[in-house]
Amino acid sequence: MALPALSSSGVKFRRVLAHFPQELSLAFAYGSGVFRQAGASAGPGENNMLDFVFAVDDSVTWHMMNLLKNRSHYSFLKVFGPKQISNVQSYGAGIYYNTLVPCNGRMIKYGVISTDTLIDDLLHWKTLYVAGRLQKPVKILTQNENSKLQAALVSNLKSAVTAAFLMLPESFSEEDLYMQIAGLSYSGDFRMIIGEDRLKVQNIVKPNVPHFQKLYSNILQDCPQVVYKHHLGRLEIDKSPEGQFTQLMALPRTLQQKITSLVDPPGKNRDVEEILLQVAHDPDCGFVVHQGISGIVRSSSIAQSAKTILTAGAKKSITYSMKKLYKMTKGWLKKTS
Repeated sequence: MALPALSSSGVKFRRVLAHFPQELSLAFAYGSGVFRQAGASAGPGENNMLDFVFAVDDSVTWHMMNLLKNRSHYSFLKVFGPKQISNVQSYGAGIYYNTLVPCNGRMIKYGVISTDTLIDDLLHWKTLYVAGRLQKPVKILTQNENSKLQAALVSNLKSAVTAAFLMLPESFSEEDLYMQIAGLSYSGDFRMIIGEDRLKVQNIVKPNVPHFQKLYSNILQDCPQVVYKHHLGRLEIDKSPEGQFTQLMALPRTLQQKITSLVDPPGKNRDVEEILLQVAHDPDCGFVVHQGISGIVRSSSIAQSAKTILTAGAKKSITYSMKKLYKMTKGWLKKTS
């Protein structure tokens, strides 16, 4: 099954790509500059920053070519060369962002991640950073014929559905499902307390339900554990211990490990399958899954944010943070007005 390509010409986004080295295994645009969001950050408007992620097979070579074309995009780290930039990239969530870059009359932010690191995150949720972005609607700009990457993209969507099922009741709406999925990568993210609009998940989902349906409808129709009443926009899932155990066993490896560490007392060292069977019978199963996801996201978001001081430089980091705080304040004022 191919990852659905979301409709729109994408010409303005592909014009941005022309400014960069073309050795990309995947490039996509995301965020409020691409998809309309409700509330304070409604758009997509001409003032919203455009966000991109570029996956590359060889980070050192790509940064070397990009330094020749776009040296001004980089912070002081450019003086250390492409190898050290790639070393910095490997920390945190494994992605290197250049932010507040003027391009074609707009401000853009772009992250560079190695293809192997991306595949690892998609399959195993090691950081749930870029994988989390790809659980929400994005605009795919270019993608090569890497079958392993394609399979990992689909696997990530299936894992998002499975995790959401475990945190939802027996019967729920499609919108409930998409709210749960969209919130996965924000669980435990400290930026949702300081710097992000707290209505962000709701603002993402409500105007974009058709886009979420394009991503997930085939997966839902093919899933044996759900009754998908598409015409009613309702779903019913198996919440028996047996059903939850099947779902827990299908979760990405890192999340299973996080759940195991939460439940298993130190030194007991029980088998993962035994622990997940215990969780499946626990009335708080959904809460345990949520805590596991929060643990993954918290670690990667803190490390990645700390890295921004190096990759963006002090001035851009402060400017970017102030923009985030402004958006959060607007969202809070709208909620209380």
